[in-house]
Amino acid sequence: MKLDEFLQNKPLYYATIDYDRMPRAFKSIKDKLSLKPIIHIVGTNGKGSTGRFLAQLIENLGFSVGHYTSPHIFKFNERFYLNGHDASDDELENAHEILQNLLNDEFKNSLSYFEYATFLAAVLFKNCDYVIFEAGMGAQFDATNVFEKRLSLFTPIGLDHTDMLGKNIEEISYTKLISMDKMAILNDSMNEISVSIAKDIAVKKGTNLKFAKDVLDSKDIEDIKKYGVKFSLANFQISNLSLSTAALKSLNLKPKFDGLKRLNLVGRIQKITPNLTIDVGHNELAAQNILKEFDGKKVVLIYNAFLDKDYKAVLKTLKPIIKRVEIYTYKSTQRKLATEFLEDMLLKEGIEFTKFKKLHENQNYLLFGSFMLVEEFLRRELGKENLC
Repeated sequence: MKLDEFLQNKPLYYATIDYDRMPRAFKSIKDKLSLKPIIHIVGTNGKGSTGRFLAQLIENLGFSVGHYTSPHIFKFNERFYLNGHDASDDELENAHEILQNLLNDEFKNSLSYFEYATFLAAVLFKNCDYVIFEAGMGAQFDATNVFEKRLSLFTPIGLDHTDMLGKNIEEISYTKLISMDKMAILNDSMNEISVSIAKDIAVKKGTNLKFAKDVLDSKDIEDIKKYGVKFSLANFQISNLSLSTAALKSLNLKPKFDGLKRLNLVGRIQKITPNLTIDVGHNELAAQNILKEFDGKKVVLIYNAFLDKDYKAVLKTLKPIIKRVEIYTYKSTQRKLATEFLEDMLLKEGIEFTKFKKLHENQNYLLFGSFMLVEEFLRRELGKENLC
């Protein structure tokens, strides 16, 4: 069975998750995988750009690198970045055939969509000098946490997936930070509660824990600043790049910014037309970052959210920069959209809103929300199948 057809039989979302399945599956094929210890990236926001910055920094030094990220916007291949490009259909199909021969029938059928994709990444990246895996959700029980680690990186942590990871920042921080291994680096923007928990865990596990700023010298900081100016990076992206640079140095590699290209990961506060910026942030922490970047400006917010997301916190955060909200509706079969609840909330907050109809040249727009929202909008409204 071809990969596309095989994955179609695996749902993206589960009411309950078998946390023992991935470790058991990994144990069954561990000796047949030649994957090097991974660089593990964990957090609420910034995992994708941190990982891709690091991959590009490594490539710029002439090493081979694989970066596993999720979810994707347009195509499954986007999850697998291998030596400067997304994995091709042929590369993925070949990895699928190898993996089918490694797994027994139990795991072929029972592994989730994300678990199977994680094993595909392990097969695809087996010959890479460096391998970067981004946790999908949480970390303690995440599929990516079964692999041996050479370095743990932690991006800012905030409230998200509270139904799965914990009801408060303390519980969510623990389930993410407990994944740290022998060496770990924290993003300099980490909140104080998470920092305190990280330090406690590091002491108990004997982890060498540092902040990015502890690793960087004055030249690194100046190079990062120049790169940020060159490519008009948002402040939170500069923070992510700082974490990536610190990771590179912790791997005993010397950063080289000459020839380093623009971040090649789409949907991260990306201006795709003169009056349309898109961002796949979909939680309060991401909204706080957006608020800082658009401070003093007003935008038309194109928005919708899944009902299980804290859309109230997002909209209250963004309220100072909102000229009006244009609610974008689309078909969502596996998760219910909050459309009707958005309208009630916006009325109570006194935020002007309407249904989205079309883009106007004389308005500045921000499309902010889930990967699915961004994909639906770009396909339907702009006819885009990719952003390369």
